[in-house]
Amino acid sequence: MSFWVKTNYFVKRIFPNYVWDIPNPENKVYLTFDDGPTPEITEWTLEQLKKYDAKATFFCIGNNIEKHPAIFQKIIQDSHAIGNHTFNHLKGWKTTNDEYIENVALCQSKILIPNSQIPNLFRPPYGKIKPSQSKILRKLGYKIIMWDVLSYDFDKTITPEKCLDNVLRNLESGSIIVFHDSIKAEQNLRYVLPKTLAFLKENGFVCAKID
Repeated sequence: MSFWVKTNYFVKRIFPNYVWDIPNPENKVYLTFDDGPTPEITEWTLEQLKKYDAKATFFCIGNNIEKHPAIFQKIIQDSHAIGNHTFNHLKGWKTTNDEYIENVALCQSKILIPNSQIPNLFRPPYGKIKPSQSKILRKLGYKIIMWDVLSYDFDKTITPEKCLDNVLRNLESGSIIVFHDSIKAEQNLRYVLPKTLAFLKENGFVCAKID
């Protein structure tokens, strides 16, 4: 099986308006979680992060925020960062600009209800967004956050051990690492996240949130 775990240098150069990593001198890495909040896995994820005094960034789906407001509030109470992941997990390449921007705005309206701060982080579902959609969102003040390392925790055809290897073999200071607090990713995440957090702590990395 061949897939793209580590984002290529040339891709970062081709799309300079996206945030792929955050180089820093403090050995910080940035754990991110897409697709929640999800009752089956998000609260467990928060418990693991708390054990290691780790902060993260959660790119939430608006529909899930609407269905699980208490869990969403817990993410905020634990002082993690929140990002917009559209209301319905739309694939930008297959969506008109108007529909896409409206869906982002609908998600944002759910984020703003309990949170006094205005989050400006956005991650396109599947990493697929048209340049025209990106331009509109950036004009609206959003930072488009991509990634440096993709764990593939959502892929049920790979073993938890392979998923862990994807992360540990490729992370470095400044990496933005993608996990998913979703049912699809649950089996891999429950194996990978505690081991990743332990590795990071043992090797002097700091888990920071994106701002």
